[in-house]
Amino acid sequence: MDFPTLEDVVGNTPLVRLKRICAGRNNTLLAKLEGNNPAGSVKDRPALSMLTEAEARGDIAPGDTLIEATSGNTGIALAMAAAIKGYRMVLIMPENASSERKQAMAAFGAELIGVSKEGGMEEARDVANAMIARGEGKPLDQFANPDNPLAHYRTTGPEIWRQTEGRVTHFVSSMGTTGTIMGVSRYLKEKNPAIQIVGLQPADGASIPGIRRWPQAYLPAIFEAPRVDVTLDIGQQEAEEHMRRLAREEGILAGVSSGGSLAGALRIAEQCENAVIAFIVCDRGDRYLSTGLFAPEV
Repeated sequence: MDFPTLEDVVGNTPLVRLKRICAGRNNTLLAKLEGNNPAGSVKDRPALSMLTEAEARGDIAPGDTLIEATSGNTGIALAMAAAIKGYRMVLIMPENASSERKQAMAAFGAELIGVSKEGGMEEARDVANAMIARGEGKPLDQFANPDNPLAHYRTTGPEIWRQTEGRVTHFVSSMGTTGTIMGVSRYLKEKNPAIQIVGLQPADGASIPGIRRWPQAYLPAIFEAPRVDVTLDIGQQEAEEHMRRLAREEGILAGVSSGGSLAGALRIAEQCENAVIAFIVCDRGDRYLSTGLFAPEV
């Protein structure tokens, strides 16, 4: 019997129908539970893809040092993939990332370098690029690496199409590196150009892990604006409230960006009927417990 390895069980995550959170007008809300991946997020897919494809091209080999800027989930996924394949992983991230995220990366053996909360991901990317320029390691660069969206074109998109039996009408996703929405959009539009692709960015003043509004100079090179039909601004309170709703009304413990995805899906549902709306639940909520976001309201 040929038993699977950990790499073999990345992907093929459940797509579940919400039961208590009602979309009305005969609409169906479907949550893609990416927290069921081995390292706990949607980023397992591109992390493994970037390493595997780079190895196939001969760009990297086990024993190399890899350098990546991350806000959390990609770092955890890359740390896992590096542990599987035998790489030294150096991750640069803003210091305000949750303690659970930092501890998970360290548990997989990654080395962490912090940058200021104020500098954020832009500073993390600058530090990573400077280290790479000094020859301290090799880049993966999730923001410009086509193997990021390729993972979702090959896996996430086909899964949603298969799991809905081709009935999906809308796909809703946070936009961070934009790899998820780019890859899924490409696949679903090839199957049915009428499917609406909805991207989420933070409203002014919001700081939601996994959802970014990039300055033009830092816009991910993999992003192609025509692949997104509708862009919605998601507020901080809105995302957090819907994150708690997922846990308390549907039993889905997820992070803040997933709450934003639910909020976006509900907004879309207000404008249509008989729709099948799939949205990404990016990760698990247990990596945010120390932030107090799930604490009982007083």
